[in-house]
Amino acid sequence: MSLLKSLYEKDLYPEIDDAGQSDFARDCVEIAATRLARGEIDRRTFMKALTALGALPAAVTLAGRPAGAAAGEVVVVNWGGPAVEAYTKAFGVPFEKATGVKVVIDGTGPLGSKIKAMVDAKAVTWDVCDTGTGTTLVLQKQGVIQKIDYGIVDKSKMQEMFAYEYGCANYMFSFILAYNKTKVPSAPTGWKDFWDLARFPGNRTLRKQPNGMLEACMMAAGRSPKEVYPIDIDLAVGKLKEIKANVIAWGSGSQSQELFRTGEVVMGNIWHTRANLLNQETGGDVTWTWQDGIVTAGMWNVPNDNPAGTETAMKFIASSQDPEQQLVLFNAMGNGPANPAAAAKVPADKKYIDPGQPENLALQVLQNGPWYEEDSGTRNLTNDELSREKWLDALSS
Repeated sequence: MSLLKSLYEKDLYPEIDDAGQSDFARDCVEIAATRLARGEIDRRTFMKALTALGALPAAVTLAGRPAGAAAGEVVVVNWGGPAVEAYTKAFGVPFEKATGVKVVIDGTGPLGSKIKAMVDAKAVTWDVCDTGTGTTLVLQKQGVIQKIDYGIVDKSKMQEMFAYEYGCANYMFSFILAYNKTKVPSAPTGWKDFWDLARFPGNRTLRKQPNGMLEACMMAAGRSPKEVYPIDIDLAVGKLKEIKANVIAWGSGSQSQELFRTGEVVMGNIWHTRANLLNQETGGDVTWTWQDGIVTAGMWNVPNDNPAGTETAMKFIASSQDPEQQLVLFNAMGNGPANPAAAAKVPADKKYIDPGQPENLALQVLQNGPWYEEDSGTRNLTNDELSREKWLDALSS
């Protein structure tokens, strides 16, 4: 194990042995559980939404059998947690009714290392995995996942940027500029204001890993949204150093929310779902702007030699593109539906929290996931690896 990998996992993600954007999915499970406990959603909505997130615990299936590959079944893996029956009702039941194929939800978590180990050992038990853009590209490079069959999966039912060769979007989410309007002189209009400590005094929060942060740094440095990529890592990390004395780093969604609750920060680059919760609990005092947000996506992957076969897995993914099914997840936690057709179905009073609404999407940068896996030109590290190393060094120095 490299020192970089050890430092990154120990300091940023101690609970897992590899990390990516899928930590957003785990955060959504936590959000749903909190909302259920507060009575903000009922148990039926909770179960539906978390089933749509694929978050059933291990060993729970439509028929109550242990999770595992069997004839006439498709096994879908996601992040588990408190999510017990939800993906089944939103995605599993409709697919079973349409095809006769049972859906087994395994909530043990689709870590990239597990997927690779299964394929390498020729002991694959998963058919469809809910990962992130970064994990997709790493697994593609390792040669352990299959190309998406866009003859079955409809590429028009997602943003073109997130129709990868080996993975496709299942929902969207954004990194946005959140702020406490009672503690700033005026509403910030973008990342340049975030960096303006004279006009907007107070602490900020940025994430402990650079994904979604580097893009903000580039815009703060004067790059237009269309000029963010390719990212100049040294320029971006240099911008972090300019305000580091006023930065408190967050490692989880709940931490980013707590920093606002306690008044430790006045602004932050955080997930839009957490900004929405803050907005609700503060009566609108904490809000956000979509301007220059960074929008990305969760991803479906299909491992090599999946037990149910490629066609069945692709048909499941195609079924999950139904806008009504995607709205279940949105209504509970604010994950943006991947299918643009769902935008028109979002209730008018909730459009402001959907990153995929045309008016919101137009203000944002579509994250260029492939850039992160390109060779950085330094020590055979990818841009992702090099930026993690430099970002962590800047935060800790």
